[in-house]
Amino acid sequence: EATERQFQTLLSEAAEGMSVQLAFLAIPQVPRSLETKRRIDSLYLSIDALWDQDVDGLIVSGAEPVAPNLMDEPFWESLAQLVDWAQHNTYSSVWSCLAAQAAVLHIDGIPRRRLGDKLFGVFECANISEHHLTSGSPDSFGMPHSRWNDIPENELSACGYGVLTRLKNGLVDTFVKKCKSLFVFCQGHPEYEPASLLLEYRRDIRRYLRGERETYPSMPEGYFDQHAAATLSELRVQAFANRSEQCLSNFSASLQPARIRSTWRPQAVRFYRNWLHYLSERKAMRAHTRPRRAAAEYSFKSSAAAASAV
Repeated sequence: EATERQFQTLLSEAAEGMSVQLAFLAIPQVPRSLETKRRIDSLYLSIDALWDQDVDGLIVSGAEPVAPNLMDEPFWESLAQLVDWAQHNTYSSVWSCLAAQAAVLHIDGIPRRRLGDKLFGVFECANISEHHLTSGSPDSFGMPHSRWNDIPENELSACGYGVLTRLKNGLVDTFVKKCKSLFVFCQGHPEYEPASLLLEYRRDIRRYLRGERETYPSMPEGYFDQHAAATLSELRVQAFANRSEQCLSNFSASLQPARIRSTWRPQAVRFYRNWLHYLSERKAMRAHTRPRRAAAEYSFKSSAAAASAV
């Protein structure tokens, strides 16, 4: 539900007068809680509904991994099928976080690499390209990341990928590859809301307190102000002294939204606005050559389908 809301709100802000309609779809093999599965079943279409439709753009979100090897994930075959379909049936597709790493593995066999620690927080990124997707972007900006893995830039470059933005520490943020469709890969999370990293951090703390993980999670970098960071450091000390969920009782009350730094929204809106313009331009060019087949409810002035893997 959070991912759905995040993308829906972001695309609404980015549309700037364009007519955009979303269709939400789900890959059924993704492990979900019973409550989430019921909601998905009642509100989402199955990914199978996509195969005979025309859509302009596709956004595929990530999921929390359950296997070290992406090819062992229960949704691997369906996701691979989706990648192949998207190359021939979209003007552009955005692959987010885990979906980006899985798509690259399927297309070119490039495996992700485990980082020494979780890349977690808001990190300064440099705009290193003149691509139309980064048009109007500042030279540097913050972007949320929450991941344990990375894809080395040298391996991406060797296979024809173009890096658009890079973290100051040298890791890749956003990159593209022009197949029959323009594939866009985001290892970060431009769609995140101000409190998204906070909620992930609280979830990981709770897992530690429950004994579901061995180590206490690292605080997200570049995200909290000094007061919030001090409060969370005190919570960490309390958790080591008394490993109980009771430590979280005052978590939300002690952290007000004003103490969270959410600087990435303008760049996120700019990026997706450029993407929507690209879809619109490609669709207009296609209309002057040969018409696409009618697609019932999926034929719009500018349409995007979001296949959610969470």
